[in-house]
Amino acid sequence: MSNPLGKPPATSTAPFSPPPINSVDDTGLSALWLQDLALKILYSQGYMSGFKIAELIALPFAGVTDGILEALKREKMLEVKSSQGGLGEGAYTYGITGAGITRAREALERSQYAGPAPVPFEVYNEAIRRQKTGRMSVTSRTMRQILSQMVLSESTFQRLGPALNSGTSIFMYGPPGNGKTSVARAFGNLVLTQAMYIPYALYLDGQVIKVYDQVSHKLAPDTETANGTGSTGGLRTNPRRDPRWIKIRRPFIVVGGELTLEGLDLVYDEIHKFYEAPFQVKANGGILLIDDFGRQQVRPRDLLNRWIVPLENRVDFLTLHNGRKVEVPFDVLIVFSTNLPPKDLVDEAFLRRLRHKIEIGDPSYEEYREIFKRVAQDKKVEYSDQGLAYLLQEWYIKRNRKLRASHPRDLCDQILDISSYLSVPPTMSRDMLDRAALAYFVDI
Repeated sequence: MSNPLGKPPATSTAPFSPPPINSVDDTGLSALWLQDLALKILYSQGYMSGFKIAELIALPFAGVTDGILEALKREKMLEVKSSQGGLGEGAYTYGITGAGITRAREALERSQYAGPAPVPFEVYNEAIRRQKTGRMSVTSRTMRQILSQMVLSESTFQRLGPALNSGTSIFMYGPPGNGKTSVARAFGNLVLTQAMYIPYALYLDGQVIKVYDQVSHKLAPDTETANGTGSTGGLRTNPRRDPRWIKIRRPFIVVGGELTLEGLDLVYDEIHKFYEAPFQVKANGGILLIDDFGRQQVRPRDLLNRWIVPLENRVDFLTLHNGRKVEVPFDVLIVFSTNLPPKDLVDEAFLRRLRHKIEIGDPSYEEYREIFKRVAQDKKVEYSDQGLAYLLQEWYIKRNRKLRASHPRDLCDQILDISSYLSVPPTMSRDMLDRAALAYFVDI
């Protein structure tokens, strides 16, 4: 007996892999809806083979797409234009008829979506829950590896690992230029070593919600491909899993000052008549970094209030344009990163909901020295303790200037620019440091 939604049993603890599709019933979509999808693709792209149509709607040809095309032929919506003898019906070239064009236009009036067949919303929800258990737990050794390029105080370092393991929320704050974004990106690099499955799109109440985003999602090698070569993604027929799903690296998505409240809900395209999934849905199973928190056009308090339910209950509620609300899992490590004082952004009640609060402060003199040595070596600038002592005395202590972890990188870049112009070796001489500091620092 087929499982109409391809939905795994709720008690299953096996790693999630999209089950194979053997019939139209297994897709969880109506045959008429799939016929309309095929007609829209033919309408926009012209003549194509049965195999190509199956590839574009991301469904197997045998047992699924062939039945869709056969039904459309019976209704005289399409016709066979040519056939390749001995290669089967999948090699036939199909063309849309006048009746098919009329029906395709009617379908396009409802929605212009013409891509991989979507997955029912409830199947997606179950898949996200199933894949939650696949997260990696980090140890102190792992953390030292992923943060090896950074110089952090030991107390800060020891707080970052448990925060990452929580998989819930982190609030990182402190002055600009000390590595908050770099820490978050190091977390992202670790997450990207793991893989998961997401659908190209979702189906809900006749509406399509696009999930896969070529910008936000990175493909992962798929060892279950039909040819066994581990090629990435693709829409090829694969008897071992549902081709409507794509294997990706666990997401790491960054949003900054462009974030709005509207961007955290389903975005309905009035022209094309389908939805785009919001940032937190695209980040499900991974990390969402809200960088420069407090710099958004929306008030910080309003933005924070939007996260109260997801952070507490690990579920989110999205709104369709008809007003209906739907529940979706919130399996996201959300990282707030800000240069602004926390007291100007959040109140005690919201801070209580954030699992980990970590200050990334200014480096000590010893930490600054270590950063400068590493950066100078990396950028081929001749390092000098005497030069650094001069820089600290003249440009920091005398001027009451705060140390920042980003300064060594930027000052070395200045030295390289100046040395190239003067045609001299890049060194930490007093003259070179004065020139670099004068060009870099601005008293505010």
